[in-house]
Amino acid sequence: MFPRTISTGSLKVYSILISYASTSKYYGSEGQKSIDPVVFMKLMLVGYLENLNSDRRIIATSRMRMDILYFIGYDLDEELPWHSTLSRTRQLYGEEEFTTIFKQILKKCIDKGLISGKRQAVDSVFVKANASMESLVERQILDDASVYSKELDSNKDDDYEQPQSLKTTGQSAKKAGDKVSKHTNKTHGSLSDPDARMSVKPGKVTKMNYRGQVSVDTENHVITSIKAFHADRGDSQCFDEILRNMVENLGDNGLSIKEIIADTGYSKASVLQLLADNNIEGYIPNASGYLENREGFDYDVENDRYTCSQGKHLTFRHLYTKRDNTYRIYKTGAQDCKNCPLRESCANPSGIKSLADSINKDLYNQMNQKMKTAKGKKMGRLRSSTVEPVIGTLVNFCGMKQVNTKGIGLANKYMIMAAVAYNLKKLVNGISTRVRKGTLKTPTKAKKTANQYLSACILQLNMTMCYLFIYSKKQMAE
Repeated sequence: MFPRTISTGSLKVYSILISYASTSKYYGSEGQKSIDPVVFMKLMLVGYLENLNSDRRIIATSRMRMDILYFIGYDLDEELPWHSTLSRTRQLYGEEEFTTIFKQILKKCIDKGLISGKRQAVDSVFVKANASMESLVERQILDDASVYSKELDSNKDDDYEQPQSLKTTGQSAKKAGDKVSKHTNKTHGSLSDPDARMSVKPGKVTKMNYRGQVSVDTENHVITSIKAFHADRGDSQCFDEILRNMVENLGDNGLSIKEIIADTGYSKASVLQLLADNNIEGYIPNASGYLENREGFDYDVENDRYTCSQGKHLTFRHLYTKRDNTYRIYKTGAQDCKNCPLRESCANPSGIKSLADSINKDLYNQMNQKMKTAKGKKMGRLRSSTVEPVIGTLVNFCGMKQVNTKGIGLANKYMIMAAVAYNLKKLVNGISTRVRKGTLKTPTKAKKTANQYLSACILQLNMTMCYLFIYSKKQMAE
């Protein structure tokens, strides 16, 4: 277990719980001395807490900071691990080690009353991959060059010499006048990180990204689930895994989800059906293509058909599937629209009128009615004020603007640790919403002002730095 818990006045920085037994399987009995698992995890935390997006910067910063040296248990004259050791150890440890830490911090937040579990807000963010658009090659070439891509580790030097054959191929598109923006994920991939995908936000340039899916408890904005996906996967395609993670993480602590808030990116029949199957109330605005009523057409429930303004019937013909969505197709007969005065503006080039309804239209209608209510409008505002600020904090202050690893497995570990750092800040500084609203009695110490807390932290930190300074002088004198 971590040997040290740092107390700062009435605040306490909780150590990450990682047992040596769980990581012993990654080490042998021979060879050079390895980095202590506790030190490794603490250095990882330093990177996210200090917003250091490079293993080199983590080591360089730690070497100059006495508070960090104290945190990781190193003396002033003790040599820190090489930055490459951090990279190799991150690859060595399985994802379960990082997930275990995340769940332990989540449990501490629950025990402190920071999470209700009732309502979760979900959203996604593009996280820049450790790859550039210049590394794009055709998929066929990428497969043929797999032997080269295996040689690229997560911390290759900037002066790495790319094979000349691949350089020529990568530049051929530019010489031919082709634009990178015309490339697609089906035809091209990154040589340096094959798991990265091209994606773009409106008004932005195309970049190589991963998609991070984040769920946040609306009570105190604590992250309850986070996972990395390929950037070309839509929000709705990732939702089943996110929901499964949320249910597992909260269910392990006796909490159940009652409501989920999301944006229109999750408005798919599969998502709505999944929420209904799990008895979860969803608040997800329908996409812009949704039509509650079709102008000029009346639906006959009993006969399952539409009737147009001219009295012609559009009967059900067949089912049609497109992009994981299934539709019911209604059409008029070949002679029905022949002499219709609205034919030119209504019928298709074949001279018939066709309508398509989702087989889950009832779910869309229910959601549409729900979002029109006062509570539905309130949930929409709550989502934008809950999960979006959390994602902004992760990106701008917790090192999640760009991953410094390669491969979706390492990207997932990277995002998990960013969420751990964020939740740790909440755990140390957070006060339950129920406490702020006065619905829960608090100990006397918890009623101190924020300035008193901050003063206690600064005083303790100054005392620690003075002690370390005196200690270092004494060591130098000896």
